Amino acid sequence: MTKQVNMHEAKSKLSELGELVWKGERVVIAKAGKPYLDLLPHKEPRKERVPGRLAGRIKIAPDFDTTPSDLIDTFEADV
Repeated sequence: MTKQVNMHEAKSKLSELGELVWKGERVVIAKAGKPYLDLLPHKEPRKERVPGRLAGRIKIAPDFDTTPSDLIDTFEADV
């Protein structure tokens, strides 16, 4: 749902409008009757991933890439 308010109303009801935005409502601030600004909740920017931050903490079994032949036969069997 979108709520459009004029600039004067937005100034006098900013706290109320902010609560509506955080509850998921879309608020558009108009100037001279035309949409001028969108009021949006602040979101923290996503942190950039750092490759290798778990290095030495994850162990992979030596036979990780080896698939037992009986398991392969089970998948390839006609059902």
